Amino acid sequence: MSLSELVVPLLLCGAGAYGAARHVDVYAALTRGAEEGLSVLLRVLPSLVPLLAAVYMFRASGAADCLGRLLAPLLDAAGIPAACAPLLLVRPVSGSGALAVGSELMERYGTDSYVGRVAAVMLGSSETTFYTVAVYCGAAGIRKTRHTIPAALCADAAMFFLSALAVRLVFG
Repeated sequence: MSLSELVVPLLLCGAGAYGAARHVDVYAALTRGAEEGLSVLLRVLPSLVPLLAAVYMFRASGAADCLGRLLAPLLDAAGIPAACAPLLLVRPVSGSGALAVGSELMERYGTDSYVGRVAAVMLGSSETTFYTVAVYCGAAGIRKTRHTIPAALCADAAMFFLSALAVRLVFG
C-alpha cells in the first residue's frame, strides 16, 4: 500500500485524535457539520436544478453546435480555431460537458495539435461561470446577481482569446 492511498485515512484519524486531545466531542462536531452541509444544499438546490436542466436542453437540442457554426468565422478571425466553438459555448455552463467536448476535440485533432492545445488551455484557465454563480450566490442567499454574470462572462471571453494567443506564442 502506497503513501498516497493512506493520506485520507491518516487525515481523518489525525483530525479525530487532535479533537479528542483537545477534549472536543468529535462525533457531535461531525454531525453538526453534516447538518450545516445539508442546509447549504437546500439553499443551493433550487438554483442548480433549473441550471442543469437548461444545460442539458441546450446541448441535446443541438443549439450549441448550431451557434458554434455561426460563430466560426468570427472565432477564426480572432485566432481561436472554429473547432473550439462548442467548447467556448459549453464551458461557462457545464464543467462535465466542457470536459466531454474537450476530450472529443483532442481525440479528433490530437493532443499536440493547435486545436488540442487551445482546448486544453481553455479548459484549464476558465470557469463554469453559471454553475459557480448559482452555487455561491445560492449558498449566500443572493437572488439578484446584477453585474456578476456579465463581468464573469467578459473574463471568460478574455481568457478564451488569451488562451489561443498563448498557445500560438508558446508553440508557434
